Amino acid sequence: MKKINIVLFGTGNVGSTLINQVLAARENLQLEQDLQVNIPVIANSTTAFFDQQTVTPSWGTDFQAFGFPYKLEEIIHLVKEQGYENPVAIDATASETFVDHYKLLIEEGFHIIAANKVANTLSSEFYEDLRKALKKHKKFFFYETNVGAGLPIIQTLQGLHQAGEKITRVRGVFSGSLSYIFNTFSEGSKNFSEILTEAEEKGFTEPDPRVDLSGKDVGRKLLILARELKLKKELSEIKIEDLVPKHLNGKSSVKDFQSKKQDLDKDFSRIKSELKEDEVLRHVGELEIASGKLEVKLVKESKKSPFGSLRNADSSFEIYTESYGDQPLVIQGAGAGAAVTARGVVADVLRLSERLN
Repeated sequence: MKKINIVLFGTGNVGSTLINQVLAARENLQLEQDLQVNIPVIANSTTAFFDQQTVTPSWGTDFQAFGFPYKLEEIIHLVKEQGYENPVAIDATASETFVDHYKLLIEEGFHIIAANKVANTLSSEFYEDLRKALKKHKKFFFYETNVGAGLPIIQTLQGLHQAGEKITRVRGVFSGSLSYIFNTFSEGSKNFSEILTEAEEKGFTEPDPRVDLSGKDVGRKLLILARELKLKKELSEIKIEDLVPKHLNGKSSVKDFQSKKQDLDKDFSRIKSELKEDEVLRHVGELEIASGKLEVKLVKESKKSPFGSLRNADSSFEIYTESYGDQPLVIQGAGAGAAVTARGVVADVLRLSERLN
C-alpha cells in the first residue's frame, strides 16, 4: 500500500477542516485506491502535536493538552527518525514568512502542498530558485487552491499551455470573498460594512479583510496565473485598485480597522447609487498576454452577463485561447470557504500520490 505522511502547518479554518476531511476519507482511500494517508504531525505558529500513526478525531483536544513548543528542525528530525514514507509539508497558513522554509523542507525530503499563495508571488528569483530546488531533489509542489479555492484553474491552464494552446487572455472574478460581498451588496439593502462582517463570519475573507479589499490577494492570484503562462512579472507591476481608504490601511491594526469599518459605507453607497437598473458591481482581475497587462479593479457588469449573474461566493474564470476564439472556456463555482479549499488540498494530495512510485 502506498503511504503519504502529512505534516500540517496551520490549524485555522482550512487546516482544521482539512484534518477532518482526511480522517473521514482515509478508509475509502485505503479500500478504493490502496492509499494510506496519515497525519502524524500538526503545528501552528508556536505549538506542534505528534501522534506516531495519525491524529484521531479528538485531535483538537489532544493538540491543546499535549502540544509542545517546537522548532522546525525538530519536526524534520522527528520525521526522519520515524522513517515516514513520502512526507509532505502542507502549508495551510496565511504566513508571509513560513514560505522561507520551503527550500529547507525540500532539501530534507519533503514534497510541498500549499494553500498559502505567498511562495508563488514573491520575487521571480525566489520563484525560480524554488523550482530549481524541486527539480534537483526530485520533489513535487502542488498549489491548485492558490487560485479559485477548489476549482481546477491552475491545472487547466497548465494543461492548455503544455499542449501548445495559445492563451490570449484570462479574465475572472478571482475572489470568492469579494464575489460574496459585491453580489450581496449590489442586490440588497444592507450597508457595505454589514456585508463585510457577514463574509468574515462565514470564513470567506482573509484574517485581515483589508488583504481582500486592497485587491492584493486578487493581484497575487493573477500573478500566479501569469507565471504559469511563463510571463516574467512581479507583484509591483500589477495595476491594483485599492478599496481601502488611506486612514484604514495596513498601518493601523486589524482591531482598529474593525472598529472603523463603517467608514466604508458612504463611498460604497455612492458607487452603488451610480449603477443603472440592469447593472451590478463586480471585482475582477484581467490578464492580457500580448501586452502583458495585469489589472485588478471594481467594474460595472450587466446582470445578464456571466459575471453579473454570479451568486453567493462563486468565482468565475474566462480563459480565451486561439482555438476557442471569441468564446472563452469558462470555469465557475464556489470560490471561497474552508470546506472547498480544504477539499482542493485533498485533491492535491491525491495528485501527488499519482506521481509517486
